[in-house]
Parts: sequence; structure tokens; C-alpha cells
Amino acid sequence: MPLIPLKLPPGIYRVGTDFEGSNRWRDQNLIRWEDQSMRPIGGWSERDDLSSDFTSSQRAAHVWIDNSGGANQAYGSADELLYVNASGTSYDITPASFTTGDEDAAINRGFGGGFYGNGYYGTRRLGANSFQEAATWSLDNYGENLVAVSTSDGKLYEWALDTAVNAVQITNSPTSCKGLVVTEERFIFALQAGGNKRKISWCDREDNTVWTAAATNEAGDQELQTSGEIMCGVRMRGRTLILTNVDAHIATYQGPPYVYGFERVGTACGTVSRKSAVAIDQGAFWMGNEGFFVFDGSIAKRMKCDVLDAVFDDINHNQISKVFAVHNSEHSEVWWFYPSNSSSENDRYVYFNYIDNYWGIGQMDRTCGSDKGVFDNPIWVESTGQTYDQEVIGASHGTDTPFCESGPISLGNGDTIMKVNEVIGDEGTQGQVKLQFKTRFYPNETERTYPTGSTYYSLSNAPTSVRFSGRQMRMRVTADTNQSFRVGTMRVNAQAGGRR
Repeated sequence: MPLIPLKLPPGIYRVGTDFEGSNRWRDQNLIRWEDQSMRPIGGWSERDDLSSDFTSSQRAAHVWIDNSGGANQAYGSADELLYVNASGTSYDITPASFTTGDEDAAINRGFGGGFYGNGYYGTRRLGANSFQEAATWSLDNYGENLVAVSTSDGKLYEWALDTAVNAVQITNSPTSCKGLVVTEERFIFALQAGGNKRKISWCDREDNTVWTAAATNEAGDQELQTSGEIMCGVRMRGRTLILTNVDAHIATYQGPPYVYGFERVGTACGTVSRKSAVAIDQGAFWMGNEGFFVFDGSIAKRMKCDVLDAVFDDINHNQISKVFAVHNSEHSEVWWFYPSNSSSENDRYVYFNYIDNYWGIGQMDRTCGSDKGVFDNPIWVESTGQTYDQEVIGASHGTDTPFCESGPISLGNGDTIMKVNEVIGDEGTQGQVKLQFKTRFYPNETERTYPTGSTYYSLSNAPTSVRFSGRQMRMRVTADTNQSFRVGTMRVNAQAGGRR
């Protein structure tokens, strides 16, 4: 009997029909690949419960080290700005004059959205029908001080690490802003300054109280030549990336008298939200309305995405302003969290491994987060306000179980029916995963599951006896425990069983 290796490349492929994803992994949760072997992502453990500190979900997180070497955290919601020290003690530092915003977006792109008579009946409106986005914050550190602005409030605030004093508005700074970013040259960029959707204003170098340009300082402003509105800024190596909802621009420091020069580096590549962009050493990544984009240091371009259908066929466009991205640098991944069609809160994720060039998907409730570095683990936040240390070796995955399921795998030449009676496992440690198989004779035929129901084959050191037949099959690998398993290339013993 021939021994058939079930060798599938890393990553999920979820574009087009089920059969188009033959010999690829099609669905997963809490799985990644390292050195070509399948493994569970790290678990998580509870850190600080901030649920009593917030009346709405956190939409922004920032961690930084102060001049004394202390580790600091800050979180922003529609209603509050919170500081948390390294020991987990929280302080409300919300500015006294702060204008609260909306936890949920007030958007209607469905029936009744927009103007009567425009578009076709039953189709989703693709235009800008956003009445009010979900409020979020831009958080950064200016030296050791925290600087912040909320989309609902528009004022630039600074907090000087004094827990007895709340954040205060930066003197002379512009109002009606929608974001900020501190550049590598230590200027603060105020985005949509003064309510102008295309305007960037910046303070004098090393003096955030001087915002009016003069011959004796480096303060200034620039109105971008764009048809869209500025959404966010991302600090990169030597430059600052500015994303609008339609295009991308690079700001480069030039020194006086112009201070900054601006160049468009991409069109039709706008970001979907104010928190969807992440910078890494090699460039930057972000989510757009119907795809993902990368700035490679030269131009912004659309990425080939193997999970495009899985994400954009199941995303709540009414709450898309809640999308946020976070860098998981230890594993060379960028993660995006987004609300599914059945949820108003982030409950799904998609990640991209930019070293091994593969995509993953899954389910997890997270509304904001930060990478490791300041702290030993990434810190991600649940919609309840609970913060978690992520990627904790040996920790559980909450109530979820890691699994990965393939698309169709042809057992023979696609015409011959194959009968399988043995499977030979390939695990780092025997017994940490279990298998289930689903077979069909034709692509759209009803699947048959082996073993039946919700039972699985438990692998042993010797070949495991199974019994099923079909022209194609799918394989589901599920963790038997929450341990750190490794799965390589499974093999099956199969023989031709005639035609049907």
C-alpha cells in the first residue's frame, strides 16, 4: 500500500471555493508555524483587571519606560484616560475639560443608509456613510511624558508622570485634532489640526509649547494634497508615515527653513481605521477597506492575502473603526483584531508572518494592546477591561482549544477512490494532538466525518488504525491538551478502492 504524506505548506488559504484551497490549510484558531512545524500560539494569563476603572472598552494602549527606568502603561477609552504603573496600580488621569465620545460607531451602510434612490436595492453602501466613528486615542511618549489626543475631544494633552495631577492641555497646541504622532526628531505632529482634515501641524523641536512658525524656530504646518482625510501617523526609521483614508504619504525631516518635506508614496491604499497601522524595521503594514497594504520603504502597495475572503466576508463594516493592529515582534507577526458580522466588538483576528510570508486567522476578544519590550510579554486587553500577558509558555488559551483544518486533499489522482486504513503521526511529543478526517466523493457532496460525531482519533507510537474512503479528504488537527505541541507531516496508508 502506498504511504501518502499529508504535507501542507504553512498558513491558511481562504480565497475562492473550497476546492480551490486544495492541499492547503483552510481554517484554524490559535495556531502558528515555526520551522515548518505546526504549533499553538502562546497562551495568556490575567494581568490587571481594569473593568471597574472604565465605563467603556479601551481603544488605545501605550507602554513606555521613564527616565528612572520604570515601566508605564496608559489606556484610553471613549470616556477615560488611565495610567497603570508596573505593579498594576491604576490612576484616572482624564483631563478635567475632556469631551467624551461614543463607544460604538454610528454607521449605517445597510438598508436606509445614505440617500433614497442612490445605489441598488439590497447592496451594501460603499460610500462614506460614517456619522460618528467609535472614539479612540492616539497615545505616545514625548521623552518620559505621555502625550495624548482623543478623536472625540480634539485637544492635545500631556501628562508628566505625577499621579496627583491629571493630564493637561499642551499650551498653544491646536484643537479639533484627530490624532498625533511623535517623530524620531522629537516633533509632535498634530493630525487634522484645527479641524482641517488634510492639515498637519508640528511644534518646535524639543518645545511642544511653540506651534507658530517663525524664523527662530522649527514649528510649522503642511496641508497634504489628498482627496481624503488624515487618519493616523506611524513613526518609522528616519521617516514618518502618514495614512489617509485613500492614500499614503511620507514626511522626511529636511531642517530649516522647510523643516519637513512630504511625498505621496501610494494611492488607493487608505487605512480602514486610526489604529490599523503598525511599523516594523522593514516598513509598515495596515488594513484597508477591502485588503491589506505594506509600505516597503519605497512605495505603498497591496499585499497578496490568502485569507481575504475569510476576513472581508465576515467583518462588521458598521464598526470597522474599531480595527486595531499590534506588532508581535517575537514571532515576526502583525495582528489585526476586528468585529465579525455577528458582533459589535472585536472578536476575530487575522495575522501575517512577514518573515515566512503566511497568514493566520482565528477568534479572540481584544480591543487594544502593546508589543513586548517594555514588559516581558505583549499586553493585550479584552473588551471587559481585563488585561492579559500574551504568549505565555505553558498558559492556557482560556476556554478555546487550538485547532487547524485543511482544505480538500486528493488521496489519489482525483478520479480513483482511495481507502485509508492507517495514519502515522508526526508529533514532537506523542499524544498531544488528535485527528479527525472528513471525506467526499465530489467537491459539493455532503461530508462524512471519521470518527463520527465529535470524537477523534488519538495517535499512538504505532500506526493508528482508521477506516474511511473517498476521492478527497480534509484533516483536522486538534490539541489534546494545552501543551506546546509540534506537528510535522502526517502520513496515511491508502490503496485504490475502485470508481464511483
